[in-house]
Amino acid sequence: MDDDGVRVELRPVAESDLGLLERLTNDPVAAGEHQWFGWHDPGYLRRRWLETGMLTTDTGMLVPTLGGRVLGLVSWHRTRTGPASYCWNIGLVLAPEARGHGYGTEAQRLLVEYLFAHTQLNRVEATTEAGNRAEQRSLEKAGFTREGILRGYDFRDGEWRDHVMYSVVRSDLAKP
Repeated sequence: MDDDGVRVELRPVAESDLGLLERLTNDPVAAGEHQWFGWHDPGYLRRRWLETGMLTTDTGMLVPTLGGRVLGLVSWHRTRTGPASYCWNIGLVLAPEARGHGYGTEAQRLLVEYLFAHTQLNRVEATTEAGNRAEQRSLEKAGFTREGILRGYDFRDGEWRDHVMYSVVRSDLAKP
């Protein structure tokens, strides 16, 4: 919520959002230090939006907004956790001007509520680089539990990086 009482909301991706989403995933400055993974196919997001609207049974993307202003994107994909079980793995990228205001924390909390309300999976997980303290604080404020370090988990900017694993399970939401 901002100072005027306006709340962060999630909504499906609209065609008018594609320019910002492309910038957040294909521009090193907009993506930020921990989200820049190199150049990729510039038409990928538009094709995906045209084909699926960014929403399928296994993956999805929504945009967090504040008073109608798009703040970035939240995404999820289904990940196998056992022979017949799965969980959701989520991600977040905010526009540079939306960072540092608590909007990401609220967007991630809303995404967890959305996924638990509309799917039967029991676990939502997220990882972030061990050096990304801001995102670690955000996940903890959003109700995630820190589980441990994933060594050499991700390759970015010429080196392997450790990540911190976080999760929320359905029963966590019932805790006072």
